[in-house]
Amino acid sequence: MKSARTLAAALAAGPVVLDGGLSNQLQAQGCDLTGSLWSARLLADEPRQIEAAHTAYVRAGAQVLITSSYQATFEGFARRGLDAAQTARLLGRSVELARSVAQAAGHQVWVAASVGPYGAMLADGSEYRGRYGLGVRQLERFHRPRIEALAAAGPDVLALETVPDTDEAEALLRAAEGCGVPVWLSYTLAGGRTRAGQDAAEAFGLAAGRDEVIAVGVNCCDPHEAAAAAALASQVTGKPAVVYPNSGEQWDAASRAWRGGSAYDPARVREWCAAGARLVGGCCRVGPGEIGALARLMAREQDQDR
Repeated sequence: MKSARTLAAALAAGPVVLDGGLSNQLQAQGCDLTGSLWSARLLADEPRQIEAAHTAYVRAGAQVLITSSYQATFEGFARRGLDAAQTARLLGRSVELARSVAQAAGHQVWVAASVGPYGAMLADGSEYRGRYGLGVRQLERFHRPRIEALAAAGPDVLALETVPDTDEAEALLRAAEGCGVPVWLSYTLAGGRTRAGQDAAEAFGLAAGRDEVIAVGVNCCDPHEAAAAAALASQVTGKPAVVYPNSGEQWDAASRAWRGGSAYDPARVREWCAAGARLVGGCCRVGPGEIGALARLMAREQDQDR
């Protein structure tokens, strides 16, 4: 908990730079991510590729590494023939790989254990729709074993991320209660509402008053939505905002490909920070180049403030 409290203290002192999309960096390294396990496959088959991707982001200036566990679940690995103990070890490995790179950095780098939504396990794009037909209790039962396995590996924070609706947010927050690791809660929004169409203020409000939540905000949304979402999240909860949008391209689940052009501009970080963001970075299709530009801009801003 010592380094986790330090992360919370760091957010109070000023913005902290997150990494970017793990999958696009792994693809740039030549990894095949076409299977349903996506980047989680590499935990079992090619863990050194994951370390290399984390290293690329640290070299770019990232201060927080998000683990490769977004799509890693007991159910998903069971389809590959792994039992619960083997899956728990792989989840722990995701934290260990990020931690090894963080410790080799020579400066403070935190590890955030990714807890993706139920839809990520389905691998059909439903994390961008939500409303899976499951209740809060069912979703809580799905998420709890994975959260427990990740927490046992000792990350600095749990990233409850790409959450499409309030039922899943409530389930994730319940599952994380008492795990001994602080969390951030990050929705994916479209048009100022959750992907399930719910009011964003009500969605963010679920985290208000929860001491274990150190930041609330958005990820894997259009960059144009980030500033307004950060301002609303901070206003509703009184907590720092977390903002890491994707490139602005759209995910085509049928063809498993991104469509459209990038709208990610690292200079927008000024707007995000002015709106209350204290964890800033990128998600899908945002690579070390963009994170490097963002980190350099943040360093210049901080130098000017001294």
